[in-house]
Amino acid sequence: MLRIDQVNPTLDTSFETTFTWDYSRTRDGLNRLYEKAKDAQWNASTHLDWSTDVDPEREAVAAAERAGLPVGWQARALAAAEGSPLATWGDEEFLRFAVESQKATLSQFLHGEQGALVCTSRLVESVPWIEAKYYASTQVVDEARHVEVFARYLDEKLGGTYPLNSSLNALLSDVLTDERWDIVYLGMQVVIEGLALSAFGSMRASTTEPLLADLLRYVMADEARHVAFGILSLQEYYEGLTADEIRERQEFCWAAVQHMRRRSVTPELWEGFGVDPDWVLDTLTRHGDGRRFQAMLFSKIVPNCKKLGLLDAGDGWLRERFTEIGIIGFEDGDTGVEDLTGV
Repeated sequence: MLRIDQVNPTLDTSFETTFTWDYSRTRDGLNRLYEKAKDAQWNASTHLDWSTDVDPEREAVAAAERAGLPVGWQARALAAAEGSPLATWGDEEFLRFAVESQKATLSQFLHGEQGALVCTSRLVESVPWIEAKYYASTQVVDEARHVEVFARYLDEKLGGTYPLNSSLNALLSDVLTDERWDIVYLGMQVVIEGLALSAFGSMRASTTEPLLADLLRYVMADEARHVAFGILSLQEYYEGLTADEIRERQEFCWAAVQHMRRRSVTPELWEGFGVDPDWVLDTLTRHGDGRRFQAMLFSKIVPNCKKLGLLDAGDGWLRERFTEIGIIGFEDGDTGVEDLTGV
C-alpha cells in the first residue's frame, strides 16, 4: 500500500521490461487509435480559461438546481434513515457537505490520474507489440495533462486536496505490484478508466461551472481512447489464455470492482463530518437511490468485461457476481468507445 503520510511513497515491484525487434504495424485498430491520439492533443495552459471565477458554494447550489435536487442531496438521502447521524443536519451542513463532496471526488480523480500515469508508463515498458508501445506513449502524455489540470483546479479554485483513499490505494497497489502486464491493462484501462468515464460524465452533466465543464470535456475525450486501448489490446491477448488464466482475470476484475464500490462512498469525506463510512456504505446498499447511483458508476465496466469475454467465460462466474450487486443490467450498454474499437 502507498503511504499517504509521506510526500514520495514507494512500492516494491517486480516487472519485466520487454523490447521488440518487430517494427511492423499489423494491428489496424491500435494504429487508428494512435493516429487519433496524435491529432487530439491539447494544452491545459492554453485550451482552458483559468481566469474563470469559481465560487464553490454558488456552484453547489446551481448544480443541485440543474439536477432538480436539493443541495447536498446525497447526504439528505441518508438523513431519513433510522438512527441516522445526519438527522440533525440543517441547510448549512448540507451545503458544506456538497462543497466538500466535490472537492473529495475531484481529489480521487487526481490521485487516480497519477496512478494512470504510472501504470501507462509501465505499459510502454512491458507490452510486447510496437503498436501498443506507440499508443501507450501518447497516453502517458494524456495522463500527465490530467494530473496537471485536476491538481491546478483543486489548488486554485477549491483550495486544497483530500488524501488518497484506502480503496483506490489498495487497487492501485494491487495493479502496480502484479507482474503480469495484462493486469495493468485490466485494472487501469478497463476498471479505473471505465469508472472514471462514468463519474466524469455524471459530474459534467450536473455542473454549471464553465471551466470544470470544459476541463471534463477534454479529459473525457482522452479517457474514451484509453478504455478503447485496453479493449483492443486485451481482446487479442485473452484469446490465447487458458480457462484457469481467464478465471484469474475474472477474479481480479471482481476484486477491483469491490474496491471501487467502497471508493465511491468517499470515506475520507464522511470521516471529516464525523460519520462512519461503513454505516454510509451499508445504508446506501439498502437504499434504492443509493443502489442506483452506485450501479450507474459501473455502466461502462460491465459491457467492456463482456467485450473481453470475461462475463460468461467458464461457468459464467463473473456474470453471477455482477448479478449479485445489481449491475449486470448494463452488459449491453453504450460504453462510449464503440466508434474507437469497432466492437
